[in-house]
Amino acid sequence: MSSLFRKKQLAHMLAQSEKKELARTMSLMDLIFLGVGCVIGTGIFVVTGVVAAESSGPAIILSFVLAGIACALAAFCYAEFSSAVPVSGSVYTYTYATLGELFAFLIGWDLMLEYVLAISAVSTGWSAYFQSLLAGFDIHIPAILTSAPSMGKGGLIDLPAVLIILLITALVSKGVKESIKFNNFMVFVKLAVILLFIFVGVWYVKPDNWTPFVPFGFNGIITGAATVFFAYIGFDVIATASEEVKDPKKTMPIGIIASLLICTLLYMTVSGVLTGMISYTELNVGAPVALALNSVGQNQVAGIISVGAVFGITTVILALIYAQVRLSYAMSRDGLLPKMFARVNKNTHTPFKNTWLTGFVAAGIAGFVDLTTLAHLVNMGTLAAFTLISIAIIVLRKKFPDLKASFRVPFVPVLPAISALLCIYLASSLPLITWISFVIWIGIGSLIYFSYSRKRSHLNQK
Repeated sequence: MSSLFRKKQLAHMLAQSEKKELARTMSLMDLIFLGVGCVIGTGIFVVTGVVAAESSGPAIILSFVLAGIACALAAFCYAEFSSAVPVSGSVYTYTYATLGELFAFLIGWDLMLEYVLAISAVSTGWSAYFQSLLAGFDIHIPAILTSAPSMGKGGLIDLPAVLIILLITALVSKGVKESIKFNNFMVFVKLAVILLFIFVGVWYVKPDNWTPFVPFGFNGIITGAATVFFAYIGFDVIATASEEVKDPKKTMPIGIIASLLICTLLYMTVSGVLTGMISYTELNVGAPVALALNSVGQNQVAGIISVGAVFGITTVILALIYAQVRLSYAMSRDGLLPKMFARVNKNTHTPFKNTWLTGFVAAGIAGFVDLTTLAHLVNMGTLAAFTLISIAIIVLRKKFPDLKASFRVPFVPVLPAISALLCIYLASSLPLITWISFVIWIGIGSLIYFSYSRKRSHLNQK
């Protein structure tokens, strides 16, 4: 039983990162743009409308506040870990050092599901806006090629979603420098478009649309908060970049907290303007922001928003593919996954085969599964990760009290404990089918761990 909780030594982790298999090329601004690029995307352009219509109504603003608070508490934990242990793998790596191998593998397995499904879900949002953009030029893709079979719209495959994943996969496989330059440009365009929507839309806000403010009651706000957690996936992606950042001990905490703060403010503002422009009952569509602008006659601005959304959601796909590859790279390097995932191409300095495998799997899912199912499963994975990292920071403080970190979580263990409890509370409001799917996935992971990973773990060999 003790082998299940064997821990990887921090000194060994740091020594691995110093081998510099992955080039340290990212600056603080690159890091913040990576976080904003991943967080601001489908959440602001798609999920806001779905959640407002089905769960929260205009009170979606409060859902974002509640989810933002839960994320902020987890972000503090990520910030301390990433500054003390700047190693690829995010919460998987941190759990390996504090709670042991079994927990590390299962949370890594959980995160693999989270990232791959998030890539797929985000690409379906991208597809909706891309089709809206083409429609503005009177170009229409046949319905059979524009939606998953489960959507009930007569579609056979969501081809635009599949193609964008494969294109971004090709870019990420070429190298970090190329990916970051592309991401930074796209994020700049995305922020400009969001500010344009706020500036134009605020003049069409009708307070009557905010009544009733809480149509689904307090439970609706909680359910909405659990669902919009999907919109916050991204700041934890920054933690996977630890081995490719210049001066990570200093820049990682700033990058994580700054990106989360920027995104929370934008989410609250956009959701407030959106539900003020049009009744929340009409927002259950794939492109709610464009719909709101069209409803007030701002068709040209709606077209610009669609262009910005296409650009903006592209960066989310890029960041998620990047994070998934770095996570599976770290697990493979520890022997818990096949060696193929950790092989770094000498020319591109990226896990080339790993990147393409991720892209093909995500593209396959995106083509055939609907957004709502994916969003709930991704949220479950995120909440589980946030819960574990909150617990892990308490263990880290107790076992390694002298470990140096440029940022330290205040009021330990109280604040991390509140973070863990809040995440568990939000998870409890997710649909039963989400819990069943999550348990099945963890069960599959357990089988893989005991039949393959436990024996091939580098700690077992030692």
